[in-house]
Amino acid sequence: MISIVAEPINVQTILESIHDPSAGGIAMFIGTTRNSSGGKEVLSLEYEAYQPMALKLLGEIAASAAARWAVKKISIVHRVGRIGVGEASIVIGVSSAHRNEAFEACRFLIDTIKKSVPIWKKELYTDGDSWVGMEGSSGG
Repeated sequence: MISIVAEPINVQTILESIHDPSAGGIAMFIGTTRNSSGGKEVLSLEYEAYQPMALKLLGEIAASAAARWAVKKISIVHRVGRIGVGEASIVIGVSSAHRNEAFEACRFLIDTIKKSVPIWKKELYTDGDSWVGMEGSSGG
């Protein structure tokens, strides 16, 4: 399961999607909106994505992880739109025969996604907003 959604992410559905009777380890990463960043109070996050390219890259990154570690199943769901404090913006699930592969693949997935997938985050504060990672760029 690899998708980009506008609605809240159902973690249980992702857990079920990576179930495999031969898996002895399941690792999940749930990225949530925290209430502060850089000393400012965060009210919510807003994500935008170039969905055709983002989905293609998510699939490629998942395939890369599956080739590198002996994983059974991988699911990645990223949310777009406004996401409140405490809500999930990304959920990654990996199942494997052993825990180490699941942990390593999960870490690789989130780190690689954050660096290379065209999904942009804006933090909304009590006193304004800011696109994260775009400081000094001519775009946003």
